[in-house]
Amino acid sequence: MTGVVGLDDVLGGGLERRRLFLLEGNPGTGKTTVSIQFLIAGARAGERSLYITLAETEEELRAGATSHGWDLTGIDIFELVPPETLLDEDQQQSLLYSSDLELGETTKRIFEAFERAKPDRVVLDSLSEIRLLAQSSLRYRRQILALKHYFAKQGATVLMLDDLTTDVNDKTVHSVAHGVIRLEETSPEYGGDRRRLRVGKYRGRRYRGGYHDFAILTGGVRVFPRLVSAEHKTRIARDVVTSDLPELDALLGGGVERGSSVLILGPAGTGKSLLTLTFIQGAVGRGEKAALFVFDEELGLLFDRAKNLGIDLQGMIDGGSLFVEQVDAAELSPGEFTERVRRSVEAHRVKTVVVDSLNGYQAAMPHEQALVLHIHELLQYLNRQGATTFLTVAQHGLVGDMKSPVDVTYLADTVILLRYFEALGRVRRAISVVKKRTGAHEDTIREFRIDGRGITLGEPLVNFQGVLRGVPTLVDDGAQVMRAADP
Repeated sequence: MTGVVGLDDVLGGGLERRRLFLLEGNPGTGKTTVSIQFLIAGARAGERSLYITLAETEEELRAGATSHGWDLTGIDIFELVPPETLLDEDQQQSLLYSSDLELGETTKRIFEAFERAKPDRVVLDSLSEIRLLAQSSLRYRRQILALKHYFAKQGATVLMLDDLTTDVNDKTVHSVAHGVIRLEETSPEYGGDRRRLRVGKYRGRRYRGGYHDFAILTGGVRVFPRLVSAEHKTRIARDVVTSDLPELDALLGGGVERGSSVLILGPAGTGKSLLTLTFIQGAVGRGEKAALFVFDEELGLLFDRAKNLGIDLQGMIDGGSLFVEQVDAAELSPGEFTERVRRSVEAHRVKTVVVDSLNGYQAAMPHEQALVLHIHELLQYLNRQGATTFLTVAQHGLVGDMKSPVDVTYLADTVILLRYFEALGRVRRAISVVKKRTGAHEDTIREFRIDGRGITLGEPLVNFQGVLRGVPTLVDDGAQVMRAADP
């Protein structure tokens, strides 16, 4: 076990004993943090652990551990610094202390430290110094092979760190190591740094390929394995889920199927968030639990607005039926968001999930294709867990031709369309269901209002034509009679 939450899942069980592994990444990506967690996990399991550092001092390592609240009891730290003679300028310029002797002295002291500690787990930090001493690829490879064979003979599990500050194209250790883990850090134009990892190699082990987000938190590194929905199949009852509005349920053909996804489209202010809250209220009324992930609106404002419309979100939270999280798209990676959704479903048995909105989700993942793939896996996972999902998307514009920042309508099982339209000198709202995979639904357009009673749906707008374009026209009585006579 590595001791890093989520990493053992990515590695298919952890690091194999008596093998040598490479952990590489640029400075600041979290290599030292991961390696110390690896040693702490060994110490807790009763194993002897040794940290050999050629880069950081022991004081720096202990200070970093203290910042995470770690106790390094049971971990030996060997700070390998050059002999005093190597720091002497005259001696450095003589033939006596050539690079061959410096490399040999370094290797000798590593072996001596190992003999004294006789550890089960070893971290060597870092390979850049050894590469510089070797000066050539051939000597460097021979040195790594010598270290590998020595540690393997002693039965130790070894984690070698490489900060990639020398020759990043040198893949010597990649061919020698039993497994390779690469840590990466990216800096978006706005927001916090993003970190991800990828397992580039693991001999004889089935691991999770691709990139996985991770974060360095107080207490250590936490990895968020990429969600694979096919691994979470369960048997669920596909009954019908209703809201608190009979007219809305009628528009939906009786409600929506449990485990399906509902996308609510419309311009700003049409009532998308409030519409999702009616389904939350319906779920809580049935004795179920719900989760609300808010990207765009400040929670205090949302709670006050909902309460004025007769929906007591705080009361639902206090009763343990509703879990609400404010999501900061600038600070949260998509992988971490997916982990939070999974936790709400698996730990709290949530059956209704609301994501408000995908516009904020897109801000956390600017590349549309990657966003669509993330949403696809998340919706499939929630479907297989029997959780009904409601997603909102704010479209650009107010009336007329509307454009969405990302097209995910083909992913959702049901699509509800909200629109503004002008009639008789007033701006009104219209609602319609344009897609439902799991059954029949009304093909009508209904007007709805938002007031102190919440949402109120009216009768179908059969006297108007062009409502979805925003500027409807009134049809004549003959057309009305013909419509009424249609089968």
